[in-house]
Amino acid sequence: MTFSRVSNSNLEKHHYNNLKKTSPSKSYEKTSISNKDRSDEFVDSSLKRKVLLSSVAGVAIASAFVAKKQGFSLNPKVIFSQSPKNWAMFKIFSKKNPDAKLMEIEEKEILTLAGASALGGLAGGAAFDDKKYFKGKLRETVNQLLGNVLVPVICVSGVSHFYDKNKAKILSYVPQAPGLSGKGIKYFNKILKALPSAALTVLGLGVGIVAGNKLSNFINEKIYHKHVERKIKKTDFAPHVDDLSMAVTLMADKSAMSTAITRTVPAFLCVPGYQIGIHRD
Repeated sequence: MTFSRVSNSNLEKHHYNNLKKTSPSKSYEKTSISNKDRSDEFVDSSLKRKVLLSSVAGVAIASAFVAKKQGFSLNPKVIFSQSPKNWAMFKIFSKKNPDAKLMEIEEKEILTLAGASALGGLAGGAAFDDKKYFKGKLRETVNQLLGNVLVPVICVSGVSHFYDKNKAKILSYVPQAPGLSGKGIKYFNKILKALPSAALTVLGLGVGIVAGNKLSNFINEKIYHKHVERKIKKTDFAPHVDDLSMAVTLMADKSAMSTAITRTVPAFLCVPGYQIGIHRD
């Protein structure tokens, strides 16, 4: 009987080649975070209510801070001595009193409210949810504040200021329907003039959503050493209503409709905080 003899050096070489074939090519884990991963279908209703309240509380406190900074009184006697429609948060533009002081909600105010929403939602999630999900909530905070708020706001703000600076030149290329000076023609021509600002808003928002999503994934990868492929789904568009409201404020002439739409911003900005608080990897 003959035995084949294998040297130690050959064994080591064989073992090294096997390791080389089976070793991962990257040092970090690759995961795909989709809406199913961050869905709230497995979160109990009690946690949802608590997180929603904490997010609303954060936005409410920030709204009061913004109102106070803009010169509105927070004295309960002053507030409740007048109709709710005259309160800072609910007051809208009126042609009967065009010089009346209104609460402004623009870039700085949106970022303040969004930050308060995120802080409230994160605090609620940390207090009422299992601690093992906290790191995932931190990652979702980056996704919400960067991907769903900061970058889209910067992009929409950029195109809106570009439009304001070049408004006359841009509108000179917009055709106007000829005809009698009836109300129908006037409204039609007004809609035509609104199309450039609407198109720029959609463009800025689209670029902001995509860029914000990529940037937040990149930052989370660098911080947590985990490759995150968080794709944009339909449900991710819920917080972006505030960007459209801001665009109306910045681009449209002041009117009852534009200020009424803007008043919805604080309510929609509760969404990022809520998503952070209920998020589970």
